[in-house]
Amino acid sequence: MVEKFERQFEQQFGGNCSALAVGSGTDALHLAYILAGINEGDEVIAPVFTCTATNIPLLYLKAKIIFADVEKNTLNINIDHVKRLITPRTKAIICVHYGGLPCNMDELQELATQHNLKIIEDAAHALGATYKQKTIGAISDFTIFSFQAIKHITTGDGGMLLVKDKELVEKAKRIRWFGIDRSAKQKGIWDNDITEIGYKYQMNDIAAAMGLAGMEEFDSTLAYRKQLMNRYCNNLESFDRIRLVGMGYTDREHAAWMMTILAERRLDLQNHLRSNGIESGQVHYRNDRYSIFGGIKEGAFPNMDKIENDYLVLPMHTKMNETDVDYICDVIKKGW
Repeated sequence: MVEKFERQFEQQFGGNCSALAVGSGTDALHLAYILAGINEGDEVIAPVFTCTATNIPLLYLKAKIIFADVEKNTLNINIDHVKRLITPRTKAIICVHYGGLPCNMDELQELATQHNLKIIEDAAHALGATYKQKTIGAISDFTIFSFQAIKHITTGDGGMLLVKDKELVEKAKRIRWFGIDRSAKQKGIWDNDITEIGYKYQMNDIAAAMGLAGMEEFDSTLAYRKQLMNRYCNNLESFDRIRLVGMGYTDREHAAWMMTILAERRLDLQNHLRSNGIESGQVHYRNDRYSIFGGIKEGAFPNMDKIENDYLVLPMHTKMNETDVDYICDVIKKGW
């Protein structure tokens, strides 16, 4: 079932890349970082604003994380800042497609080619997104997806790694299963040597069966979420007290994972929504606030500084309908 899930997934999303199913999106990231050759002391440019799961596996490898600022209009990684951060010690660039809107992959690929860097896409938000008619998953050296409980497709928990270099696939399979070459396992345990450190990162057939079922419903799920997002946009685009994040791009297709707005006096707005029975939240936080990443560097990320008290994620999921969206927008328009 795992192999069947992998083949279907790579056919729909992977282009010429190979798919490897794992136990979580974080597993997939750690595998990608190992396969990218990231070692102790290597510099890796990563977004300051993301789920901590993007960056924590770099600490496993004792890499040096170099945080990059965000774009104010998308909350994606700021490529102008990335350009200034590249040094001879830089090994890779990690990008996150925040909320489901792809980053500017052409510029990132140009940087990667110019400086001989690996690109790792954290596409946990972006299943079904496209960039210039290319499916997210089919572009970079490595792309990871998450099948955590509430994602577009869920396997309870789980993830998928897409790898462009076919020569890395067998190594990836070994590393996700304790370093064991399972294709050679019939030789007997002593003849089947383990030569590299591996992990228990494999997916099981029960999870894969859930993933296959989710694949059958994916197109309708994605279309429905886009319908809700478009309803939000139509309701709120002319309301001048907020700004919509990541909207209006014609060269890329949004995966409609999160509906994010920028609003002054965010806490007041959250309380106003809560008093009307509407949940909202921040979901992710700037990673440089956490002690494990070295603590905040004042003034290093001016765009993040400017918006960190303004961004708010509104409800958007398949248990909602357009009437719910209209109600939320009406409550927002009443003011706070």
